[in-house]
Amino acid sequence: IFSILKLNSTPGLPDTCAGPQPPRMCGPDIQTPSAFQICRIMRPDDASVARNMIEEVGAIISTWHCNSQNRDRCVATLARVEHTDFLWPMCIGEVAHISAEITYTSKHSVEVQVNVMSENILTGTKKLTNKATLWYVPLSLKNVDKVLQVPPVVYSRQEQEEEGRKRYKTQKLERMETKWRNQDVVQPVLNPEPNTVSYSQSSLIHLVGPSDCTLHSFVHEGVTMKLTDEVAGIVAARHCKTNLVTASVNAINFHDKIRKGCIKTISRRMAFTSNKSVEIEVLVDANSVADSSQKRYRAAMSLSQEGGSLPMPQRLPQTQDEKKRFEEGKGWYLQMKPQP
Repeated sequence: IFSILKLNSTPGLPDTCAGPQPPRMCGPDIQTPSAFQICRIMRPDDASVARNMIEEVGAIISTWHCNSQNRDRCVATLARVEHTDFLWPMCIGEVAHISAEITYTSKHSVEVQVNVMSENILTGTKKLTNKATLWYVPLSLKNVDKVLQVPPVVYSRQEQEEEGRKRYKTQKLERMETKWRNQDVVQPVLNPEPNTVSYSQSSLIHLVGPSDCTLHSFVHEGVTMKLTDEVAGIVAARHCKTNLVTASVNAINFHDKIRKGCIKTISRRMAFTSNKSVEIEVLVDANSVADSSQKRYRAAMSLSQEGGSLPMPQRLPQTQDEKKRFEEGKGWYLQMKPQP
């Protein structure tokens, strides 16, 4: 088992800055790395390590970039994960190559594109397993509630900046929409009927400990992503009672920081079912010590013991709220479904 850290530097970066050290070691105004990669052999207990590494590699390159010119030192924190597709499973013993590249910067945020490749070390065969777009914001180390300005990046074409600005405006509107809905509460129901939302919904309560947090005593976003993946899988398994695989994640929005010592509640419920997939809505809340909420949709597929897809038991919406979420999920499903 081993880990490899590889850095691709931009032209003009001094040789003394090559390698995985922070840019500030070579002065505050140097040109920072534009691409970064982490490699690791997958182990039996690495079920969710790829998701954590996606977040980590994005945080590293964003923090390096944001500290390249800021005199006030900062750390980049994850604000949003865009739609993510899981194209192929990654097997034990394969090498995971997670690469990140900064594709756009606004005044207070950084867009990072992350790709995950799997490699069979016996044959050398590589394939793209999943890709994601993440947004980070720089928080001052002196005052973690203060968002600092992001140094601009240099684009090779003007179209790249215009396209990035459109993506930024789109994700900003979507974040605002989910923030308005953060007051949603998943209420338990006694003796629910099978195939209803209440039948498979459930909640998990987690005490935030030191091992869940960064050096600044805030929950690591990768920890939250791992917990939401696990609890969403439980809902899907309760509903279809078969093997499952994650097909995609619509979006994850991190609206506030969760501090060490908080009690975090992860609630999940079905939003929509198609013939071969189920969509799960996940809500994450913390107690009054540090109000926080994240919302995302996760799609899962039902699998037979041989790995083939199975028909999905259809969800039965009962209340007006459940019917509304069903129609929202249906619209997202039709939008993301591959066209013949």
